[in-house]
Amino acid sequence: MMKKALLVLVFLVSISCKNDTKEKEEQTVDASAVKVSGKELFEGEGNCTACHKPDQKIIGPSLEEIAKIYKEKNGSIVLFLQEKSEPIVDPSQYDIMKTNFAITKSMSDEQLQALEDYIYSFSK
Repeated sequence: MMKKALLVLVFLVSISCKNDTKEKEEQTVDASAVKVSGKELFEGEGNCTACHKPDQKIIGPSLEEIAKIYKEKNGSIVLFLQEKSEPIVDPSQYDIMKTNFAITKSMSDEQLQALEDYIYSFSK
């Protein structure tokens, strides 16, 4: 009788441990799924490609130029996209950019940081 009770106890403990491990694995997967891609935001939801290209000026400045100037001037792309700082790259295009602030101001801090990181990836 004692062996059966011990066997049942070992079985229950092993099931409990497996479930705990599975929950931890699911939490890890969920956390990584939340990671935001600046490139995906730039090309998709942000609609940034309508005016910006990596290495050439279209309507707005290139990503290379934005990254270079913001690094040189220690500016914050995030604050600019939240409309909390002045334009420092091409102020003459500011009125055109204003139309996109409705999109960028609705983004989370994590999304804006991902966009900024993506833009900085073009600095030389």
